[in-house]
Amino acid sequence: MLSKLALIGLMQLPSALSFGWMSDTLGVDRRSFDKSVKVQKRQGTTMAGCPFNTDHVPAVPITAEFPYLGAQNGLPATRLGNVEVPTDGDIAHAFVPPGPNDIRGPCPGLNTAANHNFISHDGITNLAELLDAQQNIWNAGYDLAMALAVIGIGLTGDPITTKMSIGCDATSRTSAVGSLLGEELGIDAHNKFEADTSLSRSDFFLQEPNDFTFNGTLFNMMYQTTGGNFDLPNMVDYMGMRYKQSIAENPNFYYGPKVVLLYGAASFLFRLMPNFTGDVGNPDLMVVSAFFGAEKEGDTFIFNGGEELPDEWHNRRTPLTLANVAEDFSTMYTMSPQLLGGNAGKVNDFDALGVSGAGVVGVENSLLSTSPNDFICLMYQIATEDVPSSLQTTLGSLSAEVANFAAVALNALPVFTSAGCTLFNTE
Repeated sequence: MLSKLALIGLMQLPSALSFGWMSDTLGVDRRSFDKSVKVQKRQGTTMAGCPFNTDHVPAVPITAEFPYLGAQNGLPATRLGNVEVPTDGDIAHAFVPPGPNDIRGPCPGLNTAANHNFISHDGITNLAELLDAQQNIWNAGYDLAMALAVIGIGLTGDPITTKMSIGCDATSRTSAVGSLLGEELGIDAHNKFEADTSLSRSDFFLQEPNDFTFNGTLFNMMYQTTGGNFDLPNMVDYMGMRYKQSIAENPNFYYGPKVVLLYGAASFLFRLMPNFTGDVGNPDLMVVSAFFGAEKEGDTFIFNGGEELPDEWHNRRTPLTLANVAEDFSTMYTMSPQLLGGNAGKVNDFDALGVSGAGVVGVENSLLSTSPNDFICLMYQIATEDVPSSLQTTLGSLSAEVANFAAVALNALPVFTSAGCTLFNTE
């Protein structure tokens, strides 16, 4: 059962938090797996190498003058969208680039939120800040915002404090009890939230230079593939190219059930990032490059120092719900279904997920289901169960603290019941 401390903390959220199998499949090279583990241990995301800002300042809250969508204290938004963000005159949410002691990571959206003080500028955030920021900035629906926040905190942060790092391992600052629940690696951690075939980050094993900082070559590849129009069909083409590229270049490439998060991230380029005029928004280079901190230089792109909201940018009129994202996933995956699995120690040596995918919602014959309800239930399973995260693991279980934290937060949302998901029992 959920510890009393965790349950009380979650129940008091509105007032208290104001502010990323040895496989049964033949062909797995054990030596290559060991090498991958050694590379992960060298990753510059340990507490020792993680920026530390001694002056932790919480997110800047909304005000009566600048109410945005009215989301505060981790509660649902109360106002309509199509709001300018940041609104003229709101100096508190103006862009401030990260300093040397501020944490940033592989998610352009979270980096943008931190650079505008919608979450803590030092990159240590919590559940309430994440819920408020997603709603006030992008008009993400409450169920989508909660699912993403809970998965991020549960898999890379602390379910008791509800804190997480948007980048590297900051366990000493995210945990209330040291590392009692294990290292809290932040979303830099491979195959937790971050994964291979990222839109703008290198595959983990390739270390070009790592899997969490901006890769201008990949962003340029996305730009060239889409022609600067980052809409659904073009993003499907680009994701297909990244999949083939990883098989051809990454001997330890892995493409598991959590890839649904990558599809969600890709859909955000055309559902959340456009500058909306009413119900219409164009996912062009001007707006997308701002969110990625990408600047054209010659035949490629460089990182300009910080992800930010474009000038005079307006969010969507209606909330983007988890069901909306599920529909986009269904369309995208139907257009270009990719086998789950990975390379077994050599490039172009792809092993399908096979029997190791047993028990994962919607996975059959190493393919994901295109049912929107299965997508929704897989998101729930990712939050409450340990789905396979490498060719060496199978379906397992998360800690009781993580599973209960996620279930308490998600079970109350009608979307999971409506989709027919099997809910985790918190009693």
